[in-house]
Amino acid sequence: MHLEEFAEGESLLHKIDPRVKVIIFLVIVSFCATSNHLKTSFFYFLYALVFLTLAKLKLKAVLMRLLGANFFILFIWIFIPFSYSENPYFEVGPFKISLEGLVLALNITLKCNAIVIVTISLLATSSIFYLAHVMLHFRVPSKLVTIFFLFYRYITVMHEEYLKLKRTILARGFVPRTNFHTYKTYAYLIGALILKSLERADEIYKAMLCRGFKDFFPLLEHFTFKTKDFIFGLVTILISFLIWLTS
Repeated sequence: MHLEEFAEGESLLHKIDPRVKVIIFLVIVSFCATSNHLKTSFFYFLYALVFLTLAKLKLKAVLMRLLGANFFILFIWIFIPFSYSENPYFEVGPFKISLEGLVLALNITLKCNAIVIVTISLLATSSIFYLAHVMLHFRVPSKLVTIFFLFYRYITVMHEEYLKLKRTILARGFVPRTNFHTYKTYAYLIGALILKSLERADEIYKAMLCRGFKDFFPLLEHFTFKTKDFIFGLVTILISFLIWLTS
């Protein structure tokens, strides 16, 4: 389980100051989420594709992320066009499909995909260490930053523990079915995972105390704000604002 798959690279976005990328991300997401017109959402979607191109990420990996997000958007297409009461509409058998509902569903789809792509392109191209560092620069309480960092860091560890437990029950001939034995087995699996989480948390905490942990991680490296960071941030925010004006 590699949570920082996109953080490794030599593209322009990988080299931009993470503080600038976070600011750009917040501005674009705010403008995109508050846009109401289909044309504006489409422009933001195209703008997000520009960031994706600049990031030079693996297309297959990005598409897998988008597939997971669009699975939930699929329910919007199932319900909104049929439940939206605005005219005009057309009939497909016993169903009445609102054209306004279709436009609304398309607008939501474009905005959601644009936000996901921008998130991957701007935030995922920085490591968790840099993002935590940025949070400190933005005056987020250090305790929250520490909790965020540790939570992110040990998701991978717990996923590995889950895979070990899963391999163990499969090696003993377990075959998942829709019966009580399967539900009971998965309940034991979750319980064992919780116990291992508590044990691992206690071990990690003691190890950190032995190393002199004082409720925060010292910063050994600092960001360097360069001219290209300023130009890139100014241009991208200006373009985002101009797109928002079209609404």
